[in-house]
Amino acid sequence: MKYGFVLPWGDARTAADMAQTAERAGWDGLFVWEPVWGVDAWVSLAAAAMVTSRIRLGTMLTPLARLKPWTLAGQTATLDNLSGGRVILSVGLGAVHEGWTAFGEVSDRKARAELLDEGLDILTGLWAGQPFRYEGKHYHVRETSFLPPPPPVQRPRIPIWVVGAWPHAKSMRRALRYDGLIPSVIDPETGARQATATELAEIQRYAADERAQTTPFDFVVEGETPGDDGEAAAAILRPWVEAGATWWIEAMWGSMGQPDGAQAVWRRLEQGPPSPGG
Repeated sequence: MKYGFVLPWGDARTAADMAQTAERAGWDGLFVWEPVWGVDAWVSLAAAAMVTSRIRLGTMLTPLARLKPWTLAGQTATLDNLSGGRVILSVGLGAVHEGWTAFGEVSDRKARAELLDEGLDILTGLWAGQPFRYEGKHYHVRETSFLPPPPPVQRPRIPIWVVGAWPHAKSMRRALRYDGLIPSVIDPETGARQATATELAEIQRYAADERAQTTPFDFVVEGETPGDDGEAAAAILRPWVEAGATWWIEAMWGSMGQPDGAQAVWRRLEQGPPSPGG
C-alpha cells in the first residue's frame, strides 16, 4: 500500500512547504482539492513540484464536469513535465454545494456525467497528441497545429483515478477504463459515502472480472490514522489492505475551522505515514 496526504486548506506556499515536509517524512503522495472558486490547485501543485523530487502530486479531486477539458489537459501535461512525471489526476462529478451553485454551474447529475465522460475522452485524446478531433453532445474539437504543448512525461498517460458509484454499472465501467477507482456508495438517506472495506472487497472482485486491461489499477481510500499509535493505525488499515486497497489517503477534513486545526495537520504530516504492520 502507498500513502498520501490531502491538504484540507492552505495556499500555494502552504502546499509547497507541506510537500517538502511530506517528502521528508516518507509519504508517497501529496494531494490538494480543486474548488470551483478558491486557491488554484494547479498553481499549488506547481509550487510543490519545484521543491520536491520524489513525491507524487495530484488532486482529490478534480470536478471535471465543470472544467474545460482542453484547459485541464494543458495544466496537467505542463505539471507532469515540470515534476518529471509525478502527476496523478483524480476526477469525479464533484459535490454540488453552495460553492458550486453560487456560480451557476451545471448541477444536474445526468448532465454532469455526460460532461465527465466527454471530458475524459478529450483529455486523454489531447495528451496523446495531434491530430485529434472530437464530436460529442457537449464538446466539439477540431484538429489544430497551433502551438501544441509537449505531451505528458508519463506513458501511456498520466494516471487517472475516477470515482465509481457502487454498484451502478455505468459509473463502475467508467472508472474501470482508467487507472484507479475511488469507491463511493450512494446512500438514499445520507448521500454519497466511501465504500466500506467489505464493500471494497466485493468491488475488487468485480473489477478483476470486468476490467479488460492488464495495466496496473489502484483502489484508493481515505480516512484518518493516529500518528503516535502504530498499533491503532495498523488496526484501521488492516481491513483495507485485506480488501485490496492500494492507496491510503490521510484526510483530516475535520481540522478545517478548528482552533488547533493547522497545528494538528502539520503534526500528523511530520509523523509520517501509517503502517499496516503497526
